[in-house]
Formats: sequence, structure tokens, C-alpha cells
Amino acid sequence: MHPGTLFLIPAPLGEVELAEIIPENVQQRIARLKYFIVEHPKTARHFLKRIGCIRPLQEIEMQVLNEHTGLNEIDQLLEPLLAGNDIGLLSEAGCPAVADPGANLVRAAHQKHASIVPLVGPSSILLALMASGLNGQGFRFHGYLPIKNELRIKKIIQLDEESARTNQTQIFIETPYRNQKLLEILVQNCSDETDLCIASNLTLKDQYIVTKKIKAWRSYLPEINKKPTVFLLCR
Repeated sequence: MHPGTLFLIPAPLGEVELAEIIPENVQQRIARLKYFIVEHPKTARHFLKRIGCIRPLQEIEMQVLNEHTGLNEIDQLLEPLLAGNDIGLLSEAGCPAVADPGANLVRAAHQKHASIVPLVGPSSILLALMASGLNGQGFRFHGYLPIKNELRIKKIIQLDEESARTNQTQIFIETPYRNQKLLEILVQNCSDETDLCIASNLTLKDQYIVTKKIKAWRSYLPEINKKPTVFLLCR
């Protein structure tokens, strides 16, 4: 028996009209699926209800994949796929497998010779890069920076210096409730002439995307606490 298809489903970045960020044909494809691998079932059910699933939600089969899922559990998650069923991999927000625990599952699906189909939808990282005005030809995404303060400062200085040397845009994110502290550390430790873009609440009505030099940011810092944010710097 041939494996089914693994569909990679981008989720909204917040409460927005689905038609604005996910094409209708993509929504229809998602609505036909019965099997899903999700990060948080409650959020996933809310999303699938908005999509308008063909089946009642109680008939939808969900398995959980998150940061606590071990590599030895991946094969079990793929059992419906290997039995010939199509499966949707649904991230909590944005694109699966990018700054997301789904990458290991996608790799395992490749090894099982399954078809992988990425669906169209919002990616906060690419949206932020597009809107930043910084170098979109050479860039690097670092995910989350170290949590410990001294290691974080060291990493930020390293990224600032690397950006100056290569003209490469450095992109990173943070857990929303730590955004404000990260922003303060950035303006304290980056060079005056480094450009910093703050891209918060992307695709939402109150989205905030501004690029200025560090020396300009020091006179005013926006309130981004608990707002999903992408940080980009380039010198």
C-alpha cells in the first residue's frame, strides 16, 4: 500500500478573516481531511470549525506533536499516513516545520516515501522580511535566542557583527511575554547604525511594522509585550 499525502497547513497568526490569508481552494482541501497532527487540539478544533470541515469535529482524529514529543514517537504519529490516509500537519500559528516541532515529522514522512504538499498561507518570518526593507537576498533565521541574559547578549553582539560583515539580515523571534525585555537588550547592545525592524501582530488589524536605526529606537520603544513579534536586524 502506498502512503497517503502529508499536507502542511499554515494556521492564522491571530483572529482574522480566513479568506484574507488562506485561499478558498486550500480551505476546501483542509476541510476534507479526517486525520490531523496538531500542536494544541483546542486551537486546532477552533481553526477546523472555522474552516467548515465536512465531517463532524468529533469524527476528526487528532494526534499531538509538540516540543515534548520524542523522536521515538514519530513513527506512531505517521501510522495513519502509512495506512494510505492523507494527514494534515497543523501548526499553532504560521507555517508547520518552521520554528516548529513539525520538521522531524516531515523528514520521517520523506523517509517513508510519502508525498509532502505545503499549502499556501501566512508565514510571519517571510512577511516580516518582505516588509522590513532589509536585505531579502541574503538572510538567516535563528529561531529563538538563548534565554540566559549573558548568553543572549553575547549572541546579539555576534549577530550584529555578522550582519555588518556580510550585509546579511538576521531574523529571530521570542516568546511573546519576553519580547519587551529582548527589545531593551537589543537597543542597549547593538551598534548605533544597525537597522532594526520590529514586526508585531502580523496580518492583524493592529499590526506594527517599523524599521529604524538603533540610535533612533533608543528615544522610543513600542509596547510589544505579549504580541507575537519577529525581529530583524541588518547593518
